[in-house]
Amino acid sequence: MSWCEDNKVDYILGLAKNNRLLKYIKLQMEHSRRRYLRTGKSSRCFRNFKYRTLKSWPRTRRVVGKAEYLSKGKNPRFVVTSLSRQQYSTRSLYEELYCARGDMENRIKEQQLDLFSDRTSTAQMRSNQLRLYYSSIAYILISAFRRFALKGTRFENSQCGTIREKLFKLGARVVVSVRRVLIQISEDYPYKDEQIKIRNNLALLPSGYG
Repeated sequence: MSWCEDNKVDYILGLAKNNRLLKYIKLQMEHSRRRYLRTGKSSRCFRNFKYRTLKSWPRTRRVVGKAEYLSKGKNPRFVVTSLSRQQYSTRSLYEELYCARGDMENRIKEQQLDLFSDRTSTAQMRSNQLRLYYSSIAYILISAFRRFALKGTRFENSQCGTIREKLFKLGARVVVSVRRVLIQISEDYPYKDEQIKIRNNLALLPSGYG
C-alpha cells in the first residue's frame, strides 16, 4: 500500500477483520441484525471510517466496513482503499468496484478449474503455451454461448463446468445422410427442453454472426 501511495497507484484491498475493526461497525451490525429478524431476508449496511493499525501502517487510511447479517449469522467484511469518497461512495466502492474484482477472480478460477488452463505439465514451454491458448479460446466460446444461446434457460448463469458436463458431454447417435446430419439424443435426456430452447436461441442470431 505504501508503494502504491508513493507511486500514485490507487488500490482497493480486502482487510482481515479484528476486534478493533469490528467495534467500528458494531451499531451497523446491530441494525442489520434487527432488519434481518424483521424481514427474514439478508441485510447489509456500510460504514466509512479512517483507520490505522497499531504498528504496521505508517498512516491512517480509508476503510469501508460491511455489516451484513445472513441466515447463518454475522458476516462482516472490510476493505482498505486509496480512493476517496468523492470518487466512490461507501456502498458503491464495495458493491460495484470491490465485488466486481471478486467476480473477475471467479471467472479466472472458472477457466483454471473447469477448462484446465493450469495444465502445463509438458516439458516444453511452447506446448504449455498452446494448451493455455486452447483453454482461453474455449472460455471465450463458452462465454459467448452462455450469453446468447443459454438466455432464458436454467443454465444462463451456469459456470463453464456445469455447461460442459450437462450440455456438451452427452451420449448421442449421429446419422449421416446425403441431405443432412441427424443427431439423435436419448428420450430420457433430462435437459431435452433446454436443448430445444438453445437451438431456437441460436437460430435467432443474425446470419453470419461470429
